[in-house]
Amino acid sequence: MTRLSVNVNKIATLRNARGGNEPNVALAAQRIQSFGADGITVHPRPDARHITYADLRDLRRVVHTEFNIEGYPSDDFVAMVCEVKPEQVTLVPDPPDVLTSNAGWAVTQHRDMLRTVLEAFKAEGIRTSLFIETDEAQIRAAADVGADRIELYTESFAVQHLKLGREAATPYAQAATWAHEAGLGVNAGHDLNLDNLRDFAEAVPHLDEVSIGHALISDALYLGLSNTVAQYRACLHPVK
Repeated sequence: MTRLSVNVNKIATLRNARGGNEPNVALAAQRIQSFGADGITVHPRPDARHITYADLRDLRRVVHTEFNIEGYPSDDFVAMVCEVKPEQVTLVPDPPDVLTSNAGWAVTQHRDMLRTVLEAFKAEGIRTSLFIETDEAQIRAAADVGADRIELYTESFAVQHLKLGREAATPYAQAATWAHEAGLGVNAGHDLNLDNLRDFAEAVPHLDEVSIGHALISDALYLGLSNTVAQYRACLHPVK
């Protein structure tokens, strides 16, 4: 059963636009879980433009499903994750000024650094994942440096799905097979939405989890948060 983790960064963006604590990120996370989400994801940035390190502590107190923290493994990020102890940490290769994640790890170029960081997280009992593209060498390198899972970067799928439909998932299905063969769990995220999620989930084997934020929170403006979470879950678990 593929799990749905909801990224609440955009709720924090809305809060920060006005200041104060409305909307309340921790309360939103509680509601999202009560509506059926299997986890909460956040991705703090160095400029704290949405999720802050204070949010991580607040969320840890209320996330009872699965807490997934994404980010670049800077020293302060590693220290914060080890303090908060989420169920999962997903490492991304984002430079400090990037607007949103736009590439997967070149694991073969960063083996020593990634191995050291992953060992630190695993010593704290935190499951680890690397944000990665559909390259067999990089996927097998992820297993070699000690990752527990990969998160497939799905922007290309989303773009190609507009033209090709379900066929756009073919390289991701192959990548998931390579990952499974290497002993890795498989997550996915970036630009998945109500129009393409079902095709992706049905085409890609061994899919443990999807992380969805921007599209889901945007849909919630029109559909309501409870209804939106239900519709995304239905894409992952359609009634036969």
